[in-house]
Amino acid sequence: MTSVLNCLWRLWFLFLAFLFILILGLPVLLLSIKESHFKYAYKFIRLWCLIVFYGMGFRYTLHGETQLLLDEKEHYIFISNHTSMMDILLMVILHPKHPVCFIGKAELAKIPIFSVIYKRICILVDRKSARSRAAVFQKAAVKMNHGQNIVIFPEGGVADDPTVILDVFKDGAFVLSSKHKFPIVVYTFLGLRNHFPFEWNKGYPGRIKVIRNVILEPELGAKALKSMSHNEIKKTLLASN
Repeated sequence: MTSVLNCLWRLWFLFLAFLFILILGLPVLLLSIKESHFKYAYKFIRLWCLIVFYGMGFRYTLHGETQLLLDEKEHYIFISNHTSMMDILLMVILHPKHPVCFIGKAELAKIPIFSVIYKRICILVDRKSARSRAAVFQKAAVKMNHGQNIVIFPEGGVADDPTVILDVFKDGAFVLSSKHKFPIVVYTFLGLRNHFPFEWNKGYPGRIKVIRNVILEPELGAKALKSMSHNEIKKTLLASN
């Protein structure tokens, strides 16, 4: 019975996601033709994320916001642990005044209709291609120069082994930060591995706890940024168990 309810819940997710892509897709397409107009398209993208996230029965609580305020005039690289598709929606919802662009897998752009939103909020990368991986830095620089903020899940994907608390971090986010002088904002998302995993017959609605751990300055250098970010998220995940 639980599996049946889970499948119905996931079908509701697909219905919500695709229905509102059809409704909001046109303004997103028109307003994102020019990089300089992306901030207007972002309002519709964020609306889509809010509808789907709340429509699935999720809520969130943000901790650390008062101590670690984001400067509206500053641009950032946002990172977090990655265990669920809802991580992507949360990153958009959390940043109404900082339009975000993701580094995302190129193969997801093949999904019909969904690609309308996905291509507008992502720099697509084929992780099997060295040329594609190298081009990411140039494309990210263009986005950053137009006032966008970059989101990278530094684990590079969701770990296949559920016993892995936090996978090894890739270098990309920290090299970008160091090179372009964007501070890194470190988040930890708690509970989404259970609330909305990638398994079709698992998950349940509820409140997600989000921790804004620390804001790291790019002058620390890529190596230190990577180590400190990993330590902060892992420490928070271990403390929550």
